[in-house]
Amino acid sequence: MNIQKLIRKNIAQLSPYSCARDEFKGEASVSLDANENPLNAPYNRYPDPLQWALKEKIAKLKGVRPAQIMLGNGSDEPIDLVFRIFCEPKEDNAVAIEPTYGMYKVCAEINNVEYRKVFLNEDFTLDANRVLAAVNEKTKVIFLCSPNNPSGNLLNRAEMLKIVENFGGIVIIDEAYVDFSSEKSWLADLDKYKNIIVLQTFSKAWGLASVRCGMAFASEEIIAFFNKVKYPYNVNLLTQNFVSEELDKQERKNAWVKMLLEQRDYLQKELKSLPLAEKIYPSDANFILVKTPDANGIYKYLTDKGIIVRNRNNVSLSLGCLRITVGTKEENEILINTLKELTID
Repeated sequence: MNIQKLIRKNIAQLSPYSCARDEFKGEASVSLDANENPLNAPYNRYPDPLQWALKEKIAKLKGVRPAQIMLGNGSDEPIDLVFRIFCEPKEDNAVAIEPTYGMYKVCAEINNVEYRKVFLNEDFTLDANRVLAAVNEKTKVIFLCSPNNPSGNLLNRAEMLKIVENFGGIVIIDEAYVDFSSEKSWLADLDKYKNIIVLQTFSKAWGLASVRCGMAFASEEIIAFFNKVKYPYNVNLLTQNFVSEELDKQERKNAWVKMLLEQRDYLQKELKSLPLAEKIYPSDANFILVKTPDANGIYKYLTDKGIIVRNRNNVSLSLGCLRITVGTKEENEILINTLKELTID
C-alpha cells in the first residue's frame, strides 16, 4: 500500500512548525534558545515534543517500536488528526460501524467530512461485506471499535480482517477496552498490515481518565505524519512524568482488571435475576449493556437515588438500553439492591 497516496496534498507538502526542542536534542549547560523563564526548573522548560522517554517504556510494555507510537491528549486527539491527515473536507468520506463511539462522527463533522454509518447486526455483530459495500473511491478511513462502545462486544476478528485486507484506505481499530478482553490486540499485526492504526488509552484499565493520555500505534510512516500535524507540545511534562511512574505499577493495574472482571460477572449474574433485565448483551469491556422495558423510567429512578448510569435509549439498535459501568463491589451491590426495590408494571 502506498500511504503517500492517501495523504491530503496540503499535508504531504506541509512544512511543520519547528520548535526549539526539535532543533536541538541532548543536554545543554545553558539553554537560551526557547524564550523560557530561566527560573522554576523543571517546569520552566518546554517538554520533549515527541515524548521519547515515555514512548520507550510504552514500547517495551506493548511489544512495539517507539517510532510506532503517537501520544495524544486522550484518544480523541489522534481521532481528530486522522481526519486532518487523510480526509479532504467536502470531498472524502469516512465509514464507521453504528452504534459506536460518538467522537468519530463529531470529529468528521468538525472537519467537514462525510460520515457514513453502517449498522451492525441486531446482536451487534459485524458484517464486513456491508461495511465494504459502503466504501467508494472517496472513502479514506474506516472506524472499527473492538470491544465496541456501547455494545461491549468484541467484533469478529475474521470479519475485521476481511475489511483490513480488502480496503484500500486506513482502518482505525479502537481498542480502548482491550485490557478487559480475552482477545489479543492488533498491535502484533502492525508490521503485517501497514494500513491499520490501533488506538489504546490509559483511561480505562489504568484508571487515568483525568490524566488524558491516549496512544495511537501505526507504521513509522503514518506516525511521522501524526507528528507533523499535531501541536508541538501536545502532552505536557506533568502528564509524561505521571504516566511514566504509573507504568511501573503494572501488577496493580492487572489486579484492578481481575477485580473488575469478577465484578462484571457478578453484575451480569445479579441483573439476570431481575425482571427489568430483558436482555444482557455479552461484554468484553468494563461495562454491560442491558435492555429494559423502560430505560427512561429506570434511569430517572436511579438518578433520583443518586446512582448514575448511561441511558442509551436514543442510540441506534439500543432501544430500551442502559449502559452500566462496572464499579467497586460496594457500588455494584448498591446498584443491585436499589434495582431490586423497583417495581416494573
